[in-house]
Amino acid sequence: MDIWQIITLALLQGLTEFLPISSSAHLILVPEFTAWEDQGTAFDVAVHLGTLAAVIFYFRNDIKPLFLAWTQSVQTRELTPESRLVWGVIVGTIPVSIVGLLISVTGWMDHLRSGLLIATTTLIFGGLLWYADTHASQKRNEYQITWLDITFIGLAQAVALLPGTSRSGITITAALLMGLSREAAARFSFLLSIPAIILAGADETVLVLTQNIPVDWTALLLGLIISAVSAYLCIEVFIRLLNQIGMLPFVIYRLVLGVFLLIWYGYVVF
Repeated sequence: MDIWQIITLALLQGLTEFLPISSSAHLILVPEFTAWEDQGTAFDVAVHLGTLAAVIFYFRNDIKPLFLAWTQSVQTRELTPESRLVWGVIVGTIPVSIVGLLISVTGWMDHLRSGLLIATTTLIFGGLLWYADTHASQKRNEYQITWLDITFIGLAQAVALLPGTSRSGITITAALLMGLSREAAARFSFLLSIPAIILAGADETVLVLTQNIPVDWTALLLGLIISAVSAYLCIEVFIRLLNQIGMLPFVIYRLVLGVFLLIWYGYVVF
């Protein structure tokens, strides 16, 4: 990998992991639009670790009290808003864990990397994001989340295994539809990303170890740092500006990208 490929792919992972525009779609499409060879699974692991470090660092002041509230709930079997939030992250991760395991075992992912699928999911879930953002009541914060909310958002996250859907996009959409505010929807989505990224990284790490893939440690370290810094800045700016800009810029981007892909792959001809 040359330096520009490392920088570009690490930036893409860092920015698109938490914006509602699909990181998997961009990492699939970029090698197709360039002369670059596939970056390899080891590099994917590194940039995932970078985004994981970013989201943990962003929530560093929240994680300890949330964890303490959760451990107390295990002992007392009584829920507080803080402990329910942690249980929500745990329960909300179950659907994507099950579906992800099935896809990994059966090898279905190789059949999901099609341009038509990415274009279709980009358009459909972009439109759904716009509907949720413009019609949701946005009355509650993440500490007021209910078990119905958690179940719906968790099932939505499992759908994000389809390339082009966007894990953050569909979980924010689901949270908005359930009545959470924009900021609450984003914060819960980002907390929910922590176990999701850990699971994805673990699956890729097993692949690297079992296939004895050669590792370029310099490229991995640089990719990790760039993805971590860009992901942290992305989360910070996104949450600060969310109530001002809403989801419309991302909806427009998804619609433009979806139409471009349909034309690029020859599914729409003028």
